[in-house]
Amino acid sequence: MLKTRAKYHLGQVVRHRKHPFRGVVFDVDPEFANTQEWYDAIPEESRPVKDQPFYHLLAENDQSYYVAYVSEQNLVADYSGEPVEHPDIPDLFGKFNDGSYELHFQMN
Repeated sequence: MLKTRAKYHLGQVVRHRKHPFRGVVFDVDPEFANTQEWYDAIPEESRPVKDQPFYHLLAENDQSYYVAYVSEQNLVADYSGEPVEHPDIPDLFGKFNDGSYELHFQMN
């Protein structure tokens, strides 16, 4: 049985350790759940291990907004206190408060 615990939570603002982008967590996979093709496209020396949480982010950088899929080892909490401006945030989240967005829905 898989016993992985996610470090970051839905609605939390995080940033990438190596690349200049940040985002809001909107989903978490307990382990890698993307395609092998996607995984193989990552340079071998930078590939994260698959048996860790992977996060779906509404992400932004200086040029654009997009959805990112990032391993836990490549994320850090963002303590800037600045909201993320991704245009899809209002579809999933409510107010920004203390570094997180409130969820619009309840989890079971």
